[in-house]
Amino acid sequence: MPDIYHFEDFEPGQVFELGSVTASKDEIIEFAEEFDPQPFHLDEEAGKASMLGGLAASGWHTGSMVMRLLATNLLNNSTGQGSPGIDELKWQSPVYPGDTLTAKAEVLASKELRSKPDLGIVTFRITATNQDQKQVMFWENPILFLKRGAAQ
Repeated sequence: MPDIYHFEDFEPGQVFELGSVTASKDEIIEFAEEFDPQPFHLDEEAGKASMLGGLAASGWHTGSMVMRLLATNLLNNSTGQGSPGIDELKWQSPVYPGDTLTAKAEVLASKELRSKPDLGIVTFRITATNQDQKQVMFWENPILFLKRGAAQ
């Protein structure tokens, strides 16, 4: 494992374990109050009355928790230069208070950029499962990385 990941360190099929995070009731409500104030993210009774079956985290909150794991356990130890966007994102199952999410990043593809010879682009599939091994979300997106020897 290199100290800092460069473009050349990523190969299709490679999987990076990103760690785990537990969703708390207070954090679910706090996030929803600020960013997604729908009743089923704010109130237990409203959550129970909804198709979610209980108070559930906003999908944006779930994505933010997983993004934190990706940044902390991979991107901050790399020459990552950001991403041009997300190709696909799906919230597959609700995340409830007390759920522990475990995330991983799989390299789907990598290619050099002719227009920017100091960069390469790596496409990842990021997945998160709960404590019951049920996948709760995934996204796929390309991320730009500097090549070895490129000025940072």
